[in-house]
Amino acid sequence: MGEPLKPLNIGIVGAGKISGAYLSTLRGLPSVRLTAVTDLDRSRARAVAEQARDGEEVAVLPSVAALVARDDVDAVLNLTIPAAHADVALAALRAGKHVYGEKPLAANREEADAVLAAAREAGLRVGCAPDTVLGTGTQTARKAVDDGLIGTPVAATAFMTGAGHEKWHPDPEFYYRPGGGPLLDMGPYYLSALVHLLGPVVRVTGASSRPRTRRTIGSGPRAGHTFPVEVDTHITGVLEHAGGALSTLVMSFDVRAARLPRIEVHGTDASLSVPDPNNFDGAVEIHRGDGWETLPPSAGYPGAGRGTGLADLAEALSDGRPHRASAELAAHVLDTMLTLMDAADQGRALPVTSTCERPAPVAPTDR
Repeated sequence: MGEPLKPLNIGIVGAGKISGAYLSTLRGLPSVRLTAVTDLDRSRARAVAEQARDGEEVAVLPSVAALVARDDVDAVLNLTIPAAHADVALAALRAGKHVYGEKPLAANREEADAVLAAAREAGLRVGCAPDTVLGTGTQTARKAVDDGLIGTPVAATAFMTGAGHEKWHPDPEFYYRPGGGPLLDMGPYYLSALVHLLGPVVRVTGASSRPRTRRTIGSGPRAGHTFPVEVDTHITGVLEHAGGALSTLVMSFDVRAARLPRIEVHGTDASLSVPDPNNFDGAVEIHRGDGWETLPPSAGYPGAGRGTGLADLAEALSDGRPHRASAELAAHVLDTMLTLMDAADQGRALPVTSTCERPAPVAPTDR
């Protein structure tokens, strides 16, 4: 990445588990600088401040309002729980700050539309995870598709199956409340990758189920505690992309073990095996009829980590170009997921009324 004229000053809202992954990346990015942090748990905010770059002071603030009011915060990194994403984003935008947030963009379409409208009105940028799609894994696969190595794309499969986050997460309840579930939690990784690979989605159909009404926490100080399940936890769907390709999707917190591939894309001339979209890199393999062969990394930001999308936003501001992990892409992904759940409830295919542009690829010259 090229270096902007000056670093973008970042204030973090939410100092939970995911913040550690972001801090590891932000320390090595010259395009951003952490200046402030707030969290409902003041001790967690202090811990994040202490992990910041050596020699740089990070202010610990008592509230979101206090953080967005600071002159040394240019953009807010929103790492709150999904139910709070829109409220924090709107507070930041109203205070004149850019926003980059964890996925999903918002809990529903209305909140997502409000965030997009506020950003347009204020002339500010909103970015949203996942930025894993900017790594060498998905980007090398995209280059293979764009270069015609598989011929015309015909179909794709995307599978995320597991037994549930309560096995490892000490406070997993929010994964099983409205705004959570396997589709809204993990679907953004897979759907963002599919949009990068095949373009926006125009129609969906699907089915879903909720085999268990209660779950039990398996680790941490609350191990053994049970809690209610308020959302469906196994979702299957078929997505029709604007170019005609069909993707089959399975997202589940109800599978004990599986040997399913993460993502595969099949074309008229070859098939492509795409690495886990929850990671930034991984082997991309192609089968042209004589066995699988590994493609060398040919696109994407090498060595990327959580926060690469925020750095791309900072660079985009300096270069005057669109940023890649955009709110428009995140809103389309959210709308696609919500439409899939509506289709499952109604038992029929439904159109996806939103759309987005495929983000610009990360070419070797951008790296």
